[in-house]
Amino acid sequence: MPSFSADTLKDFGAKLLVAAGASETEADTVAKYCVNANLVGHDSHGIILILSYVQRIKVGHIMPGASWDIVQESPTTTVIDGNWGFGFVVTERAMAYTIEKAKTSNVAAATVFRQSHIGRLATYPLMAIEEGMIGLITADSGRSPKIVAPYGGREARLGTNPISIAVPSNLESPLYLDMATSSVSNGKVAVAAARGEQIPEGWVIDADGNHTTDPTKLKGGALLPLGGSEGYKGTGLGAMVEILCGLLTGLGFGVEPTGRHNDGCFLAVFNVEAFRPLADFKNEVADFAQYLNETPPMEGSSGVLYPGEIEKIREAERRAGGIPIEDTTWKRLTDLAAELGVDSNIG
Repeated sequence: MPSFSADTLKDFGAKLLVAAGASETEADTVAKYCVNANLVGHDSHGIILILSYVQRIKVGHIMPGASWDIVQESPTTTVIDGNWGFGFVVTERAMAYTIEKAKTSNVAAATVFRQSHIGRLATYPLMAIEEGMIGLITADSGRSPKIVAPYGGREARLGTNPISIAVPSNLESPLYLDMATSSVSNGKVAVAAARGEQIPEGWVIDADGNHTTDPTKLKGGALLPLGGSEGYKGTGLGAMVEILCGLLTGLGFGVEPTGRHNDGCFLAVFNVEAFRPLADFKNEVADFAQYLNETPPMEGSSGVLYPGEIEKIREAERRAGGIPIEDTTWKRLTDLAAELGVDSNIG
C-alpha cells in the first residue's frame, strides 16, 4: 500500500481533474478538499472520489465551468442554483456568501440545488468558525439512487443524509460534528471492499434483507440507519435531512430515472457575538471539551475524545507518515491517469 504526502496527492488529483475537463481553479478546490479528507482519516471521502467525479464529467453529470446563480434572496436567506457544477466549488461559495450575510444579520441560511457531490461535510461549517460563527450544514443526494433502508425496511429509500456542525473555540483543533444518519457512509463500505476487509455486522443488509459482513453485498442491498436496534432514530434524522435538503430545495424525494447525483444542501450560520461575547464562548467551549476529556474511561477504553479530536490525531499521524492509498484504489487511479495522459509516477 503506497503512501504519499498531502501536497503530492493533491497535485496528482488536480491533474487528473484538469485532464478530464475541469479548470485549474476547480481542480485545485476539489483535490484539496478530497485530500484534506484523507489527511484526517476519512478515506471514503478522499482521492478515491476523483474516480467517480471523472466518470460523471464524461457522462455529463458534472459540468465544469458551470455558473453559480442566485434565484431567490432576502437579507438573511439565499437560494442557489449550482447548474450541475462541482459541489465543492458551489457549496464553498454558498457558505462564504452566507457567512458574509451573517456578519450583518447575525443569522443567515441558504439552500443549494443542482450540484454534484460536495464531499466531506465538515469542510463548510469549518469555514464559519474562522469568522467566530457556528456553522451548520445538512445534505442529501436529491433524487439520485438511494442507499439506506428506513428502519424496519429492506429496500433503500433514503440517502446517507449527513449533518455537520462546527463551533468556534480556543482548542488547538476545532470541535465539530460530522456524521451520516446511516450506520456508516457508503464510501467506508467501498474502502473496505477495496481493501478486501470485512465490515461490522449492523452496517449492511444484502439483497435478501439479511445482515452481512461482506462489503461487496451492498450492491443490491442497503445500508442500515444509524442507531442499531434503535435505528428509528437514524431514520428520523435522515427523513428530516431529506425534507430540508430535498423538499425545501425543490429537488423532491424518491429516485429520478437518469441516476444523476444531485446534492441538495441546507446551511446556516450563527454569529456568536449576537448571543454572548465570542471570547467568553470560545473559552467555555474549550473548558467543556477538557471536561469531556477528563471523564474516567470505561473498561477497554483509552479515554474520551471531544468531537473532532480524533481527526486532529489522524492528521498529525498522516502529515508525519504520509497518506496510505490501498493498492486497489491506486491501481484504478493510475489506470485513469494512463487513460487521461497524466504521469502517475509521483514518488
